[in-house]
Amino acid sequence: MLSFWNLIEAHVLRALRTDHGVSLPAVRKALRYAEEELGIERLLLSAELKTDAGRLFLDRYGQLTDLTASGQIAMRVLFDQHLKRVEWDQDQFPIRLYPFVQDQTLETDRAIAIDAGIAFGRPIVKRIGVNTSVIADRLDAGETIADVASDYEMTESELASAVLYERARVA
Repeated sequence: MLSFWNLIEAHVLRALRTDHGVSLPAVRKALRYAEEELGIERLLLSAELKTDAGRLFLDRYGQLTDLTASGQIAMRVLFDQHLKRVEWDQDQFPIRLYPFVQDQTLETDRAIAIDAGIAFGRPIVKRIGVNTSVIADRLDAGETIADVASDYEMTESELASAVLYERARVA
């Protein structure tokens, strides 16, 4: 079983590898540099981690450190979409993940949430707090979309996101 932090690390690693083209050797080098030179044990959990053009950066003290080029100072870059989908607490620990459903890239589309403090970390429809598996199970049992949406006072978009997320998770 994965811990919540392992889930966040896997989410960030997938984003770095598939969406931002960061090579596995570059990730390993950045992790090693962050731990040995900067004292950061779990770089992939850091809200300061940034990426651009296949490179990793650490946003610290108002400067970007290029982790894939042995600590050269780089120009400031924007947050990438995957790291924006992790919510951090005041101590910069990850507390909530808004996973993508299909190929969503909009920062505002956060219908589904995974929060270690809610529903034992199972994915939920954030606005109403219902497990995505409950929604999918009811539809699989033959209930209509309209009935399920009405019972939970949810939009069809929320219902579709719950079912799509659940089916992608099972597949």
